[in-house]
Amino acid sequence: MSENAQQLHQLIGRWKSDPGSAYQTWFLWEERLKNFRSIRRGLQQVIQEIAGGTFGNTYRGSSLETVVRSIAEQRQLFKGADHAFLWKPKLRIPDIYENPDNQRAFGNFLNVCFCCTSGDAIVDAIHVLDAKTIKGLGPAAANLLYFLHPTFAPPSNTAMVNGYNALTGAKVKLGRWKDYLAMREGILRINSEHRDILSNDLGALAGLLFDIGTGRYKAPPREADEAAHKTWEADLARVREEAANLKKSAKSSESDDRTHGEVQAWLRDLGLALGFDVWIAANDQSRLVDGKPLATGCCRELPAAYTRGEGIDAVRLIDVLWLDRASGKIAAGFEVEHSTSIYSGIVRLLDLALGVPDHTVEALFLVAPDDREDEVRAQLQRPAFRSTARLSMKFLPYGELASHREAIARFGHGLKPIDAIARTL
Repeated sequence: MSENAQQLHQLIGRWKSDPGSAYQTWFLWEERLKNFRSIRRGLQQVIQEIAGGTFGNTYRGSSLETVVRSIAEQRQLFKGADHAFLWKPKLRIPDIYENPDNQRAFGNFLNVCFCCTSGDAIVDAIHVLDAKTIKGLGPAAANLLYFLHPTFAPPSNTAMVNGYNALTGAKVKLGRWKDYLAMREGILRINSEHRDILSNDLGALAGLLFDIGTGRYKAPPREADEAAHKTWEADLARVREEAANLKKSAKSSESDDRTHGEVQAWLRDLGLALGFDVWIAANDQSRLVDGKPLATGCCRELPAAYTRGEGIDAVRLIDVLWLDRASGKIAAGFEVEHSTSIYSGIVRLLDLALGVPDHTVEALFLVAPDDREDEVRAQLQRPAFRSTARLSMKFLPYGELASHREAIARFGHGLKPIDAIARTL
């Protein structure tokens, strides 16, 4: 390994252990993986609407806005991801709303990328789209591709491009597909060389580029200059010191996750008290709340009937499920949206309601802080969620749950008491 590669290896190691790095705050964030399926499902709807001629001619209120906003909520890395897709009529960009041919080309591009199974196929699709020269539709769309194929297509934004240029000495320009593809090749090479401490998910390396591009970290000096190397070492030491000072704020961030876990624990204990078996999301089962794993006293496997179906992977990640002990059927599903995307929670509940054949779920609940009720209602009014009207999805505010859970646990039975404190949407 060259000296420069060794320095980068050293940087990656320190970056990964920094509690304020994109690796710790985004890449290892539990909700990141949970959002992949909901974003994929949303893109599938965009593809279907464009193919069927029902997509419309505006961004606001469209299925594409729903998806892109969900991506933009993926913490700081994707902040502003929706800017490139906002319809700017004076500039006529991006020209995929009022130009039917361009809209179909965009839909075909998404469809090919949705179905492909190799990086080469994605590159071919990009070349076909680039040849259309659609005004205003550039590599910002790579952020859509990342959530379809995180091992083939890295995300892209200004900070990541700046970080890549600083790290490699390249001169990649933000708005060109050819530059994006050149950067992608470089990212794949770097990721392969440092695969032992990175991930096959290119989001990890993209997070490092983001932190370099925003100035949190300096790239290793490319020249064999001892003074430059010492300066870089001093910068790394400064970042490490800042990371230590961030532990307090990191604990505050963990507090948000702990609040989410506490609500899951409330629902777990309440379900068991009301006579149900309880399932905790597969990726949350070992999380400690009050010193014990969330899955304590809960099912470790879902009944066989729920191991088949299009949406079963998403069902396993629903925050809390209550199952009827006699029949084994799911009686109620709860998605706790403490501070994350309401959109993703709705999609997972839809997967539960519609993705498991021959099984009807009696009750679906979006559980969130009281002040998010308007946000929940606004999301359900989107055209993408028309099908929820017949599913009786309800909003369960934290306040009602906190106030009544002990009384319900003592005197209640079945779904009726929890249904009584939820709000019809």
